[in-house]
Amino acid sequence: MEISELYSIYAANPVLTTDSRNCPAGSIFFALKGASFDGNRFAAAALEKGCARAVVDNPAYATDPRCILVDDCLQTFQQLARYHRRRFSIPVIGITGTNGKTTTKELVSAVLARRYNVLFTEGNFNNDIGVPKTLFRLTPEHDIAVVEMGASHPGDIRTLVNLVEPTCGLITNVGRAHLQGFGSLDGVLHTKGELYDFLRTDKDSVTFINTDNPLLMSIADGLPRTVSYGRGEGVAVRGEVTGCAPFLCFRWQAEAAGDGWHEVSTHLIGAYNMDNMLAAITVGLHFGVAPADICRALEDYVPGNNR
Repeated sequence: MEISELYSIYAANPVLTTDSRNCPAGSIFFALKGASFDGNRFAAAALEKGCARAVVDNPAYATDPRCILVDDCLQTFQQLARYHRRRFSIPVIGITGTNGKTTTKELVSAVLARRYNVLFTEGNFNNDIGVPKTLFRLTPEHDIAVVEMGASHPGDIRTLVNLVEPTCGLITNVGRAHLQGFGSLDGVLHTKGELYDFLRTDKDSVTFINTDNPLLMSIADGLPRTVSYGRGEGVAVRGEVTGCAPFLCFRWQAEAAGDGWHEVSTHLIGAYNMDNMLAAITVGLHFGVAPADICRALEDYVPGNNR
């Protein structure tokens, strides 16, 4: 079955499930596999519980006429998500990085929400299943999307950006976490840089970049348009830590605005979080959020999961 045909079925009742314990009437069940389970085994149960269709990739379980047999359920799930994403011409911001990507995603979303209806990744749904689930949540009511993308092996970000097709991008940083999956720091850098590789293919793309980070700067050549932030001179958004007892306080200014420094008192611990704050400020200003609204969004943000 072509993706367009499957999408027509989905569009008639746009509800998907990958859990046979949760089968809303008329929904489509995708028989995804995990390390210790095979979703194909639960396709019949999903149909009995209310699903209208079940997408399977094992012919042995395609015994019901309501089953749709495909070569690979995960790939079909991802392709359908990309097909859905392409129905929307809104800005889509892709965020990845070794550390801080979830906090940055939340801060960026909080800032943008002061002006826009924002779709953003919930929790840490940032992998090859979670990202498609985020894309399926896009509706015509959304003005902008913020999608977090994680990686544990080379090529992971390339797979995800080809689903998300971001118009803007941000790498928080590149570090030595998960080296076992990548082999080396160069492997991490190459994988995170797959976001930049995608953005280079779109002459209208925008990349928000921390110019204090030499690793990010080393892979930034050829990006169509960059908007910089950091702690030094000559950046679009500049920040300085003013206190960390116990919570981060800082001030920032925008080079183009010429309106002086803005003071912010946060609910975050650690001076390292200023980079995440500056990223959110930079994105917010780019999309026309007023400085006063940006400051209020950052001061109101209360982190979860002990961040």
